[in-house]
Amino acid sequence: MKGRILSINVSERKRVPKSPVEEGFLEEGWGLTGDAHAGPGERQVSLLAWEGVERFKVESLKLKDKREKCPKVKSDEAELKPGDFAENISVEGMNLTCLALGTKLRVGNEVILQISKIGKDCHARCAIYQKLGDCLMPREGIFAKVVKGGSIRVKDEIEVLK
Repeated sequence: MKGRILSINVSERKRVPKSPVEEGFLEEGWGLTGDAHAGPGERQVSLLAWEGVERFKVESLKLKDKREKCPKVKSDEAELKPGDFAENISVEGMNLTCLALGTKLRVGNEVILQISKIGKDCHARCAIYQKLGDCLMPREGIFAKVVKGGSIRVKDEIEVLK
């Protein structure tokens, strides 16, 4: 199974959307250099499939029609950009939700990631939840450890290693 990097996203602090960059460096045992979420542990890098975001947008627009019945939805907007879910890597063309823990991914020519967590435990309602009444990361976001570091660029291929 293969996909590609749609966007690489970083932020200097936590609990804010991330901003896209053209390239980044994934440091072994740490994560994306310069990102507030980088560090040791099982959640070094976050990935989210853009196709899931597109489905989420459609569902959010349906909620808009039910505003009277759903007071938690505070915005008509379903305009979402890469990094809005605070994901480090926005992926396209690959179903990330079917990957098992321990699965290894090659990113670009040199980076190896290993899936270490599926879904995010939300301890506080994020900005997306506040805006739209729901968040996708607990269901479709995945996290990985950086097994082998290196540079990555937008459009780099991502593939599952056997």
